[in-house]
Order: sequence, then structure tokens, then C-alpha cells
Amino acid sequence: MNNEKENKMPADLQPIIDDMTEADTVMDAAIIFIQGVPSLIQAAVDAALANGATAEQLQPVSDLAAVTKAKADALQAALNPPLP
Repeated sequence: MNNEKENKMPADLQPIIDDMTEADTVMDAAIIFIQGVPSLIQAAVDAALANGATAEQLQPVSDLAAVTKAKADALQAALNPPLP
């Protein structure tokens, strides 16, 4: 087995960590996290697919990513309503 492949993180968490650390408020940090989760999930799905998992096996995880993105988008829209 290739340990390097097994130990590789499917996504780089540092940009989200940095953005959350630099956020001015807890609410801003939470929004950054919530908006970042779907891309982290997708990166994990992509890595799993590349390592032999099937789309069918990963469908519940893909569904979670879609729901999380929709909720993150709704949260963003609620916090930043369009200007009249």
C-alpha cells in the first residue's frame, strides 16, 4: 500500500481556517465555515471516487453537500438582502 496516498488530505483546510480566524465576529466565522463545507464535502467525494468508491455509494454524502450549499446560500441571502 502507498501510505502517502492514504494519508493525503482530500482538501486543504487552511484557507477556511485562516478566513475564520480573520473574521471580525463569531457570526462571520460561522458563515465562512458554513459556506466552506460544501466544497470540503465535494473534495472528499472526489477523492473517494478516485480511490474506487462509486457515485451510488457516495450519493448520501453528495446529497448532504447539496443541502448544505442550499442552506448556506439561503443564509447568505437572508443576511445580505438585495438593495431596493
